[in-house]
Parts: sequence; structure tokens; C-alpha cells
Amino acid sequence: MALPLLIVATLVALYIGYSIASWYRLSHVPGPFWPSVSKFWMVRTALQGRQPEAFQEVSRKYGTLARVGPNELITDDPEVLRKMMAVRSPYTRGPWYNAMRFDPERDNLFSMRDEDAHTKLRLKMAFGYSGKENLSMESTIDTHIAKLVALLESKYLSSAGAYRPVDIALKIQFFTLDVISDLAFGRPFGYLDQDADVFDYIRITTGLIPALTVLSNVPSLARVVHSRVFRSGMPKATDKLGFGALIGVTKSVIAQRYHPSAAPQPDMLGSFIRHGLTEEEAAGEALLQVIAGSDTSATTIRTVLLMLQSHPLSYAKLQAEIDSAISSGTISSPIRDAEARKLPYLQAVIREGLRILPPASGPFFKTVPPEGDVINGIHVPGGTQIGSSPLAMHRSREIYGVDADVFRPERWLEEDDGGRLARMNAAVDMVFHYGKYQCLGRPVALMEFNKVFVELLRRFDFSIVRPEQPAKFFNAGIWIMEDFWVRVTRREESGQTFK
Repeated sequence: MALPLLIVATLVALYIGYSIASWYRLSHVPGPFWPSVSKFWMVRTALQGRQPEAFQEVSRKYGTLARVGPNELITDDPEVLRKMMAVRSPYTRGPWYNAMRFDPERDNLFSMRDEDAHTKLRLKMAFGYSGKENLSMESTIDTHIAKLVALLESKYLSSAGAYRPVDIALKIQFFTLDVISDLAFGRPFGYLDQDADVFDYIRITTGLIPALTVLSNVPSLARVVHSRVFRSGMPKATDKLGFGALIGVTKSVIAQRYHPSAAPQPDMLGSFIRHGLTEEEAAGEALLQVIAGSDTSATTIRTVLLMLQSHPLSYAKLQAEIDSAISSGTISSPIRDAEARKLPYLQAVIREGLRILPPASGPFFKTVPPEGDVINGIHVPGGTQIGSSPLAMHRSREIYGVDADVFRPERWLEEDDGGRLARMNAAVDMVFHYGKYQCLGRPVALMEFNKVFVELLRRFDFSIVRPEQPAKFFNAGIWIMEDFWVRVTRREESGQTFK
């Protein structure tokens, strides 16, 4: 009995010693005590679906650089984050990204931690995302907005004698899934046509994504889950439903496009093929496009619709701007992207929606280079993980003013005060990250936003069905919004139709 007791005592002593050393290493950085000695706090806040709020509370209490884990710090300073993400920055992606391999067999552009491989892959993909080699991007988005409009008109219009409430959160995700699948593969999955959750993808991934978020907080678990031992339990291309079915459809479509007899096409995948993506790389990136592109865009569209209906003055101002542009003939039907950029209140609403609820709200931890760094006068040793505190940054009172927690688009149109507008613009742009990690899907997302609000508000009036609880929110690195029920009525006076 003495030997087992000795082994246990030794292990306990080693654990205590390791914990003390780990705590001491970053003890000069302010933050709550318990997170400094255990990852339990980070995992718990992730399981609760409130990690961004928890990080915001820490940032506001302890300052612009704060400790949230044994080896994890967060910052709400956009300048620090820009420095970390700059093209020539020595910072690299941390183990947090290990959990972001949507296909267990390969990395994607988001999960890839090899800096050279990441740079080379980005270069191959940049033209396809920019629209320079995807000339049908705008017309593709127009097509699916028209389908969204048609779906609302055919099934969900209410009137004095008919009440047909619709979960607009679900329909918006149908829209973004069809847009990104059409752009990525050259054909949509058909969510809007079927008005249904194809493959049960949304239902199943709504449960899967929170699990990935928890794994990202304990990267060693992600390596175990992706190992061959557990791989049989992961989604597979042969599955009939959910994420596995998506993998199967993706591989099938990609294989057709890479077949020797396939004709070149002027779409996003065609651009990837022309710039040298292998079939395996293209399959992995298509999965990333669908997951990352649909959920984040859906979050912003839902957020703006919710904020507008919760702030009637803002709703009225945007609708008035749209009506005025229609009357003056300065916008087409459907609106062109270039026309939408000239609508100042629309642009203010979009930027305010992006910042009030940043769609990609994970910490995205980066690794401090071996030589360490000095941030705001604090020495940070090499190997430390530094992530973002997205809500704290995008609701910074120093950047956006004392009412930073309030949805108020007018802040973007007020007279510039000592360069505040430039600081606001620079900060909100961090929603799409920066430098070598900037989101390649930014042009697609902004084009969707520039079009969808105009086309919906010129035709319909929206009102929240349950003002006491307009929607259910849960954060899993992205914002999962459900049960956002609205009443939709036709604006007869607009008389607008797609041409």
C-alpha cells in the first residue's frame, strides 16, 4: 500500500507545483484568481453560452490586458490585435484553433496553424473571394434574396384577416446557406426552395458547434477527439443527415468539378481550381465556407432586424432613406452593391449591427513569439496565449462613447470629434480580423448586407411577435439565435418587384 500512496502523493505534489509555477509565470497580469489556476472557468462560461459576456466583464474590471486562464490573456485593444495579426507579425495561431478542423482528416484555412502553408493557401483563394474572378457573385446574391422575398410573400404574409408568424432567424439562415453554397459549389443546397432544414444540418450543427467551442478551450481534448481512436464516431461522408451528409455532398460536387471532362466555370470554385487548389483542399475549404460564411452572415442580418424592430426611430429612418432613394431613382430593383454603399444611414446601421453583436465572437488565441513581448507596459513571456475580448472591444466606451452598449446608428454620422470616427471605423473593421488573418469572405458578407435589408424593408413591414422575449440567444463562438418570431405585412405603397 505504501508504494501506491507514494505515487499518488508524488503526482499530487507535481500537479500542485505545476499549478503554482503556471500561476506565478503570469501573476503580474491582472485578472480574477480562479481562472489563473484552472481552465474550469473558461470551460464553464463556454458551456453556459456566455463566454463573450464573461470576457467583457473581466476586461472592464481588470483593464485592457487581463488574465482568463493559466496561460491565457485577453485584450480589448484593437491596436494590440492589429499588431498580433499584421502580415509580418511573429505571432502565430495558438492551440485554440485545433478544434476548428471541421473535417477530422484535414485542416482548413481557419484551423491551419502552419504559417507558410496558411499564406500559400490564402493566395490561391483570394481572387475567388474578392469577386474579381467570380463575376456572378452579385447576381447570385440577388437570386437568393428574390427567393427569400418570394417565400415570405407566398407563405408568411399576415393581414387583418390572416396571422402567419414566421421564425425569421431560421429563414435568414436558409438564405445565407443557399447563397454561400451557390457561390462555393455553383449550385445551392435548396433551403429556400424546400423551406426546410436540408439534411437536418441546422439542427445537428446547432448541437455540434457548442461542443467545438468547449474543445477549443481545452485543445488537448481536440487532438484526442480527432485521433484515429475516436474518428469512427465523428461525422462521415456516408452519413445521411447532418454534418456528415454535408461532407458527402461537398466531396461529390467537388469531385465532379475536378473531373477531367468538367468545363471551367467563372465562379468561386472555378477560381480556386485555376489557382491550383487540390481536390482535397477544395473540399476542405468548401466546408469552411458553408459553416463560417452562413452562420456569421446570418448573425448580423438577424441582429440588425432585431435591433431595428426594437428601435422604431432607427427603423423609420432607414425605411425613409430607402423610400427616398426609390422615389429619386437612385437605386435599382434589386439594388446594386455600388448603390447601397451610397446610402449613409444603411451603412451606419450595418456597422452598428456588426459592432453591437460581433458575429465571430470567439477569443481566437494567438501565441506570443519565443522572445516574449511588452504590451501596454506589461511583459508577456513567450508561449503565452493572447486572445480578443470581442464584446469589450466593440462596446468600448473609450472608442464609441458613453452609450457604447446602445444600438444607435447615428454615432456613425455625427461630426467627427478628434478623430473618433476613424478610431470607430478601425475598431469595427476588426470584426473581419486583420492582416494575415483577415476574413476572405468579407466582400461576400458586405454585399449580402448591402442588399438584403433594402430588399426586405422596401417590400415588407416587420414587427416582433413576443416583445418580452423576442428571440433566444446562445453563444458558441458564434451567436446562435432561435425563435425570432415576427409578423410580416406587405408595404403596398412600395410597389417594388424584382426585375
